[in-house]
Amino acid sequence: MTSARLNRIQVSATLAIAKLAAEIAREGKDVITLNLGEPDFRTPRHICKSTIQSLRRGDTHYTPSAGIPELVEAIAKKFHADNRLDVSSDQILVTAGAKQAVFMAIQAVLDEGDDAILLDPSWVTYDACIRYAGARTAWAPTDHDFMPLDLGEQITDKTKLIIINSPNNPTGAVFDRKYLEEIADLAIENDIMVLSDEIYEKIIYGKTHFSIGSFDGMHDRVITINGFSKSYAMTGWRLGYMAAPADVTRAALKLQSHSVSHATSFVQHAGITALCSDQSLVDTMTSEFRARRDILVGGLNSLGFDCKKPDGAFYVFLNVSEYGGGDAFAERLLREAYIAVTPGSAFGPGGADYIRISYAASRERIYDALKRIGDTIA
Repeated sequence: MTSARLNRIQVSATLAIAKLAAEIAREGKDVITLNLGEPDFRTPRHICKSTIQSLRRGDTHYTPSAGIPELVEAIAKKFHADNRLDVSSDQILVTAGAKQAVFMAIQAVLDEGDDAILLDPSWVTYDACIRYAGARTAWAPTDHDFMPLDLGEQITDKTKLIIINSPNNPTGAVFDRKYLEEIADLAIENDIMVLSDEIYEKIIYGKTHFSIGSFDGMHDRVITINGFSKSYAMTGWRLGYMAAPADVTRAALKLQSHSVSHATSFVQHAGITALCSDQSLVDTMTSEFRARRDILVGGLNSLGFDCKKPDGAFYVFLNVSEYGGGDAFAERLLREAYIAVTPGSAFGPGGADYIRISYAASRERIYDALKRIGDTIA
């Protein structure tokens, strides 16, 4: 009785693991959750305070579907200052989370029978959105540092979209300008759109973030997506945004107007505060993520793993082929050590030997997890 469209996709692997971990926790087990992409910090107090003020003002009614003008203006200024993107208000769409922006952008671009290229591995939701649109995912391999390999070989006359994510989920890889220029050249030569998911833009360690939409010739063929969940610890607030060629934004806006209508009214006011206020708390949070990364990577390598140090986001993508592969080892960690991680197979066919470990957890929990992993493999 269900639609063929929904039968094309699977339940989110990260949420499925979270559900199983919660069930084990209800049995009284002390589960360490290293599977979710959610900062464990509180939303900054000044953002919460501005939301309370918004509620007291009565900002609880419908807003323009594309977002309140003040937030759209703040996003345009942010794009100009941080990303060298000059976009007009009719190119910007405020959404109920960056995930909603990804979904709507993909539906706005792809038709039944189209191809979209994903780097292998990639975040689980991209493939689901492509499938929902009736299109096909072409998985492009990456090297040992998770950088693109021979991307052009995946291009066919049906290729309409390339999706990139830097810093990357699940690997933490950050694409240098050279790799992005190669992707831009392919997009221009073959008349292909690019979706650039930059949600982890601020969580970066010693590298420079580049927005491919700022490159010559790319202004009219890039959809840039960002949001507030990672940089400002606002996952539950569900607030994101996108900038795209005006026709793509209009198409996505039609979908939004017939589904969620608009992002929550008072949350949009919180977004203005987040973008326009002091950013030092973002830097503080990123510094703590860096410290946790170093603890986790150092600990895993001391246990005999070959763990690469990621340059961004808050994940390590760990090869566990010596322990039966990602699916088997993730289940073993959960059943025996009560540690929840995500099997790499969720992120593409090339991830079968891996697990994704999130270090969006306290240092104490990371140290505890390392000890449990050591005891499990001893």
